[in-house]
Amino acid sequence: MSVSIQVQFPSNAAKPVPVSVNGVTIARDSIVREMQHHPADRPIAAWQQAARALVVRELLLQRANVLGVTAEPISDAAGRRETDDEALMRAVVEREVAVPEPDDAVCRRYYENNNARFRSPDIYEASHILFAAIPSDGEAYAQARADTEAVLATLREFPEAFATLAQAYSRCPSGAQGGNLGQLTLDQVTPEFGDALEAMAPGELCAAPVETRYGFHVIRLERMHEGRTLPYEAVAERIADYLRESVRRRADAQYIARLVSAASIQGISLDDAQAHRVN
Repeated sequence: MSVSIQVQFPSNAAKPVPVSVNGVTIARDSIVREMQHHPADRPIAAWQQAARALVVRELLLQRANVLGVTAEPISDAAGRRETDDEALMRAVVEREVAVPEPDDAVCRRYYENNNARFRSPDIYEASHILFAAIPSDGEAYAQARADTEAVLATLREFPEAFATLAQAYSRCPSGAQGGNLGQLTLDQVTPEFGDALEAMAPGELCAAPVETRYGFHVIRLERMHEGRTLPYEAVAERIADYLRESVRRRADAQYIARLVSAASIQGISLDDAQAHRVN
């Protein structure tokens, strides 16, 4: 069963023109089908992206013909098998694009220059009492702030009452557990909540009500476990993979740029296109 895809371009939009690569025309229907893989705000933008992708594909297939490459499709771990065209394009790139292997010295230098990337996050164990409020309800918002300040003052005098007050007042599900939030990292909480955690010592209450988009919080930091920097040996393979992939992407883009500069391409410009990845 074939499906016809209709693409309507606004009357004031730039109309697509025939696209060809070294005299070989890329069928309009092929570009339309390719558009589903290149979502864009405007149909003409999706058309242009799809056309560029098919131009690169055609350049690689033409190069495969020049080199006399034969298709030897492979399958991935999920059992998906390449098409003959995909195998040809991969073979061309493997033959003509040299990707240097990052050695140990390069990987160690990257590790030393990007040490923070290999540090595990600090882990906070915290409890809170939430007084839910939204700024648009001025009266309720002011009341929530006042209630938070009152509970905070009570806890400074009777810190052992935290769990009881959380069960009585908190509008967070954690109230049922005495306000216990368990273990948290800073990327799991709002910025304001995270700033409060960083400013507190274990066992300490927040100095003032903490305002977030959810309302006002009374926060107590129970414990904090400092993150640690992973040793180089634990991340060396990951660094090598990253550097290898980064170099490969640049090398692929440079190779495609050379093919483009040597080709006669009509109907689409690749000058402003971003680097093309070849799969």
